[in-house]
Amino acid sequence: MNNDPASVREFFGGKADTWDSKYPDDTPAYEAGVGELELRPGQSALDAGCGTGRALAALRTAVGAPGTVIGVDLTPQMLRAAARAGRDRLALLLEADAARLPLRGKSLDAVFAAGLVHHLHDPGAGLREFARVCRPGARLALFHPIGRAALAARRGHTLTDDDVRAEPNLRPLLAAAGWRLTRYDDAPDRYLALAVRLDG
Repeated sequence: MNNDPASVREFFGGKADTWDSKYPDDTPAYEAGVGELELRPGQSALDAGCGTGRALAALRTAVGAPGTVIGVDLTPQMLRAAARAGRDRLALLLEADAARLPLRGKSLDAVFAAGLVHHLHDPGAGLREFARVCRPGARLALFHPIGRAALAARRGHTLTDDDVRAEPNLRPLLAAAGWRLTRYDDAPDRYLALAVRLDG
């Protein structure tokens, strides 16, 4: 799959209706991933590349009724699946490119991005856009419910040195975009890269 927006939309659009049933046991992993953001009631969080919205319930629980949760995805079929599952009651759902967010600068306390960064046409631009919409001190979680090696094996691929999610590649990319990597965990049962938004 190419990472241009049209190709990404086509790839995921055809999978939207069966996405949740294909991965029915991921909810605890998503809840744990969201928990790493250490959100507080009243804060604001974005699920970037939200897909069918599997993280939205955990994000809503974390920020509570006074908080703000926004789910953004490039693929309208994914957003429709999220709405059919009732997740539009948990968050504002927006169809948009994660690299061009329709949000004010310095308006968010956290960004959760599951399985997204390696699908971005320009990962550096996407990380800069996340930084633009986040306040200094905001947290970013790049997440996947299984690690890179396990995901590659599932798809019949092998890991390559140019994988943007690998720590030697990701750390400088984050730094150039205004983030400091604070934790990196690429275990068989979870991929999690946590970063904090720097001042500026």
